[in-house]
Amino acid sequence: MKNIKYISQEISAFHGRTAPEQGKLVGYGAIIDALKLPTPIPFTLVLISKKRRQYAMDGWLVLTPRHQPDDNLYAHLVFALKYEGVNLLLFKKLFEKLPSRDVEDWIMKEPQSQYSRRIWFLYEWLMQKSLQVPDLREGNYIPLIDEKQQYASPKSINSSRHRIKNNLTGNVNYCPLIHKTARIERYISENLADKTSVAINGVHKDILLRTSAFLLLKDSKASFTIEGENPTQNRAVRWGKAIGQAGSKPLCKEELLRLQQIVIDDNRFVQMGYRTEGGFIGEHDRNTGEPIPEHISARWQDIENLMGGLLESAKQMESSSFNPVLSAALIAFGFVFIHPFVDGNGRLHRYLIHHILTTMKFTPQGIIFPVSAAILEHISDYRKVLEKYSHPILDFIQWKKTPKNNVEVLNDTMDYYRYFDATIQTEFLFECVDYTIHTIIPDEVSYLQKYDAMKGWLDDRFQMPDKTIALLIRFLAQNNGKLSQRAKEKEFAAITEKEVEQIEEAYKEFF
Repeated sequence: MKNIKYISQEISAFHGRTAPEQGKLVGYGAIIDALKLPTPIPFTLVLISKKRRQYAMDGWLVLTPRHQPDDNLYAHLVFALKYEGVNLLLFKKLFEKLPSRDVEDWIMKEPQSQYSRRIWFLYEWLMQKSLQVPDLREGNYIPLIDEKQQYASPKSINSSRHRIKNNLTGNVNYCPLIHKTARIERYISENLADKTSVAINGVHKDILLRTSAFLLLKDSKASFTIEGENPTQNRAVRWGKAIGQAGSKPLCKEELLRLQQIVIDDNRFVQMGYRTEGGFIGEHDRNTGEPIPEHISARWQDIENLMGGLLESAKQMESSSFNPVLSAALIAFGFVFIHPFVDGNGRLHRYLIHHILTTMKFTPQGIIFPVSAAILEHISDYRKVLEKYSHPILDFIQWKKTPKNNVEVLNDTMDYYRYFDATIQTEFLFECVDYTIHTIIPDEVSYLQKYDAMKGWLDDRFQMPDKTIALLIRFLAQNNGKLSQRAKEKEFAAITEKEVEQIEEAYKEFF
């Protein structure tokens, strides 16, 4: 297979994507196509321009003819590592098809090449078996992940056999990666954690406590709403309390099971704990009841390994001081893609964002970070980033309908849940974090400050009970600052028409 010819091909479109110009497809995209590897097409494809132009646009990186690799598998892999970063899923699927002797030949021909050494390490790490190649005895250590292209762990582990610094953020059972993009880099450079502190700096402690309490309930209700549920007040408050405790206990399987018990109010009809059957998100055919999946969950037989890897990765990111938002994206989205439970996955997925941001000291002490509320404000984009992962892998999952109209996965799919590209999901989470800091938290703080000012004004003039003041302000807010005729005749019949006008003027001034 190493001598396969004609990996590059002239294209003007590829897998439904129109190229910005005609040229030769190279790198990972070309390898996937030539070898028919069962892996989604990368979000960015690389094209060699005939016009000697170099630019990036709309999911394409266009390079000049001088960048054209030799048309063989090894040359395209070297090119891809150089310009596209590490694609763990592609390497795993490639190594499953490729005779180990081919990889050994590459290494023996260029044992000191940084690219052959990285391929060598990836083979032994992904396949969990050694090649017939002697250990390297000399040479500098080189990082596995190029930090100009992808985000790597701040702490690496040296592999003396390959003279490689393993700076992956995860382990062999769970290791999604994130490409560096202008959007993510901009958010990181803005030091959003510091901006949260600035947003609440100088706010009276009483208002901060009330803000936090309101945001807890707001976030809890938003998380249920995202799932299409309308919980009772008690249920929303109970889940809000759980969110408020995020970060207080170590993340482990037992803790996730405890949280699922809180999420599922009535478990008579739900199997608790990790699934012991297939799972999918989607609809059932109205006439036949057959499943119509939008997302197929990981095989239940793989959940222990995947979740063990995910939880270990979370510990690794925390101990290495990896960026908190990057960590939250990698862990929380991986969790919801695996879908380890029959029910409660969505709310626990968003809880994990709270947990990681709190544990890694991104969230200031004493304030709740209402990420579910921000997601609800961007619900259409949220669904799209979930689909960006789920839809491409559907083509590679073989399944059949069960007698209960569930899905039973027939092939090995574990790699799709542990080696995915989380770039799009990370950009989305940063957007929600930014919206929370600049809009949701300041708006709530501002509202409470205005509320207190209005309450003080009403206290001075009418000595109303707090409950009555709250009702009056709520009525005014619901009716654009005007008290309805019904309210004037019933709840506030004791207030004269002139006093109503004064109250409405005051509301306009304060709010």
